[in-house]
Amino acid sequence: MEDFIYYNELYDLYSSLLTDKQRQYFEDYYFHNLSFSEMGENYNVSRNAIFKQLKITKEKLDEFESNLKLLEKKNKLINIIEEVDNQKIKKELEELI
Repeated sequence: MEDFIYYNELYDLYSSLLTDKQRQYFEDYYFHNLSFSEMGENYNVSRNAIFKQLKITKEKLDEFESNLKLLEKKNKLINIIEEVDNQKIKKELEELI
């Protein structure tokens, strides 16, 4: 489950850097809960091709995070916001997320 949440968070940040096919496969698998077999039938490819493409997509998401660290920065900002007492500053920081 933790893996599922992690990749959904990465997808929210980096989906625009993926190809259309990678986005379609990712969304079908993670958001629409389709199996590899169902996706293979929908796209007329083998379930192994779907599996490989999703693996590549997850590796790309990991690479983007490794280089850009947007999720790491977002989480640090959330921790800082939780500690801020000034509501005006807190609101302005929340808008950055």
